[in-house]
Amino acid sequence: MNLTLKIWRQPGPDEKGQFVNYPVSDVSPDSSFLEMMDVLNEQLVEKGDEPVAFDHDCREGICGMCSMYINGRPHGPDDAITTCQLHMRKFKDGETITIEPWRAKPFPVIKDLIVDRSSFDEIIQAGGFVSVDTGGVPDANAIPIPKIDADLAMDAAACIGCGACVAACKNASAMLFVSAKVSQFALLPQGKVEAKRRVQKMVAKMDELGFGNCTNTYACEAECPKEIKVTNIARMNREFFAAKVCAPSE
Repeated sequence: MNLTLKIWRQPGPDEKGQFVNYPVSDVSPDSSFLEMMDVLNEQLVEKGDEPVAFDHDCREGICGMCSMYINGRPHGPDDAITTCQLHMRKFKDGETITIEPWRAKPFPVIKDLIVDRSSFDEIIQAGGFVSVDTGGVPDANAIPIPKIDADLAMDAAACIGCGACVAACKNASAMLFVSAKVSQFALLPQGKVEAKRRVQKMVAKMDELGFGNCTNTYACEAECPKEIKVTNIARMNREFFAAKVCAPSE
């Protein structure tokens, strides 16, 4: 495959960026998107040019670092995948591929395709944990939990915090991410003790960091690589309203 890559290049967070075109040839359809980017960077280094900066780590769809906006879609033209799981057979020979970083105020560009997603960490630090004294590790069956609740909690906990939901949302809303992190605890007995404080603090931090409001377009669910459901947003809203009514001072 012969392709043209239209890549956003930005030297630093305070500098202007621009799109730069790079031709790549003899790309294997079976290679992953990140492997193709590796080949491009090797070519750039051999010519003495600056390689394209992009995030990656596990390359197994687990870490959520490989955040790229490809041809108008977070993680590219496929469903339920991260960028590292995207293969070049999804593109056509001769195609021009536009590659950008996430576009959201709370995700400032660090360099090229790398954005600062530490705002997600701040939301987790605000309340996305269980800190009560639960004693020693109990037996697996010591606390009865309905299977449907356990399954829903596990589904919510599958969120890898990649930020695709924010990138897909026209308002750069983080509601899907925050609701997943609230839901994974709200559905379990261990998370009930701090539930009211948790949801209020996490939502407050989300608003403080400048994420937009949810307008229920479901773009976040459509682009989530782990298929997190918007029903979590409804659950978080119920948790939030209940917390405000029952404990308005917390």
